[in-house]
Amino acid sequence: MSFSPLSSLAESFKEQGNAYYSKKDYSQAFNYYTKAIDACPKNASYYGNRAATLMMLCRFREALEDSQQAVRLDDCFMKGHLREGKCHLSLGNAMAANRCFQKVLELEPSNREAQQEKNNAATLLEYQRMADFGFEKRDFRKVVYCMDRALALASACHRFKILKAECLALLGRYPEAQSVASDILRMDSTNADALYVRGLCLYYEDCIDKAVQFFVQALKMAPDHEKARLACRNAKALKAKKEEGNQAFKNNNYEAAYQLYTEALAIDPNNIKTNAKLYCNRATAGAKLKKVDQAIEDCTSAIKLDDTYIKAYLRRAQCYMDTEQYEEAVRDYEKVYQTEKTSDHKQMLKKAQMELKKSKRKDYYKVLGVGKNATEDEIKKAYRKRALMHHPDRHSSATPEVQKEEEKKFKEVGEAFTVLSDPKKKVRYDNGHDLEDDVGNPGDHDYFDANNIFRAFFGGHSGGFTFDSNSGPGNFFFQFG
Repeated sequence: MSFSPLSSLAESFKEQGNAYYSKKDYSQAFNYYTKAIDACPKNASYYGNRAATLMMLCRFREALEDSQQAVRLDDCFMKGHLREGKCHLSLGNAMAANRCFQKVLELEPSNREAQQEKNNAATLLEYQRMADFGFEKRDFRKVVYCMDRALALASACHRFKILKAECLALLGRYPEAQSVASDILRMDSTNADALYVRGLCLYYEDCIDKAVQFFVQALKMAPDHEKARLACRNAKALKAKKEEGNQAFKNNNYEAAYQLYTEALAIDPNNIKTNAKLYCNRATAGAKLKKVDQAIEDCTSAIKLDDTYIKAYLRRAQCYMDTEQYEEAVRDYEKVYQTEKTSDHKQMLKKAQMELKKSKRKDYYKVLGVGKNATEDEIKKAYRKRALMHHPDRHSSATPEVQKEEEKKFKEVGEAFTVLSDPKKKVRYDNGHDLEDDVGNPGDHDYFDANNIFRAFFGGHSGGFTFDSNSGPGNFFFQFG
């Protein structure tokens, strides 16, 4: 058999290509196979060899073209069909891959490699089916799981990588999602899907202006990209509604702000970081409107979305302080101080701890029925009223149980008045200091003699009653008119 000079030259180039391929110098092998093709463009094996080299260089799209050209030149070229199938599989085209492997088995029924690759194509189709179902059910972890296994079979499939990246973003795993999208953009800077995912990550990280830029860029590359269009619309609507709410709050229009934040929260439930801020903003507006319980719920919702959100802990802690839920306030301030050890946070924690300590003592203001800012006259009037109300003589005809309870209340009123009518003791009490340090146990009868206090206050006779010296010390005869 004689060869033309070009055919001989092409064979020489092919042999050199084979030598470089054996040495795993695929770039040089590619160059020599290309020379062989240029010299003899109708030889299917040259395209097949170059396809194998391109596959080793992970240039699967180019390898696919060479494989398809090889089988066009020779439909019985078994290796050509096998390589075409492998390229389709690596690119995620499982059904096309399956057809190629089936063709190989028709040419060579005992080909074990083709059978194994055919099984791989079927497995890939099953992972795709599971991923589609998972995405529909919003089971994004399942989708990531399926795509990881699919990519083990189809390592060059951008579609699978994008789906994985989108689900990672929806799961809040933004660095991983951005990494996948960036890898694709390094290879293809115009990939609309990758641009969309980059924008999605920024959107979910509350960088809305930058996110919109990526969505717009994606729509320039693919004007019919529905996900990018929807995300862009949501991002713009969310930003506008949030800013309207902020402006209403600044204008002291708290009802309007509350409503606008509520409307903003309905735009996109998936935007965790922005929604956490919206819940906290609504809590602030709610607190201004005296909706303290709702404000606490909103802060809790914000923390569930972002458990590192310090502002939400601070807002909730203040609401707890306002409603005298001091244990809960201390818990939140402790969380804040553990995260950010600033002097302000330390002071807030100390104040909450002091209020908690004070709340566990007897509340003398409550005993007298006055506010914590009551004046000296108000305290005296309150004592007069409560002392007369609970004096034992007034309940001398009551049952023993009632008498015992009223005597207890009478003593408590005396304790409260003794502390709150003494400026020094009152200051120490208000500051949370233990009065035992100064005066012993406030509940000790030796210290707080309720009758002596009563006698000293009323001077033995006053306002509708007289002191009956014959009925024993500390007893009064009441003449209520």
